[in-house]
Amino acid sequence: MSDSRLYYEGIGRRKRASARVRLILDEESTGAFIVNGRPVEEYFPRYGDILTFTGPLVDTELMGKADISVLISGGGQSGQTGAVRLGIARALVKYDEDLRIVLRQKGHMTRDARVKERKKPGLKRARKAPTYTKR
Repeated sequence: MSDSRLYYEGIGRRKRASARVRLILDEESTGAFIVNGRPVEEYFPRYGDILTFTGPLVDTELMGKADISVLISGGGQSGQTGAVRLGIARALVKYDEDLRIVLRQKGHMTRDARVKERKKPGLKRARKAPTYTKR
């Protein structure tokens, strides 16, 4: 994909993962999907992951009509998957504001704010307390 083509960018985050998604929708688009310089099937080998973040494209009927380039950093596999999904949805809204209604109804525009809770003093983990012993 060349840098001279017009693209729409969306940033998605989930847990500790952050994804910058560039979406190119023009007559030259072949449906290429690149993640950190590698094909999407190589970067995300789990089949369910690909179904998750292609959801916004399927729901807006743009699957295979856009070239997508993603840069991901941080987090694990499921966090990165959620970040890519939100990034694609936000890029699609920049492409066409009318798609926001469909994406919102399907739940693609909602940022999942759940993150790992910090460890508290006196506890073993965030909420696990030491075992109580009477004697």
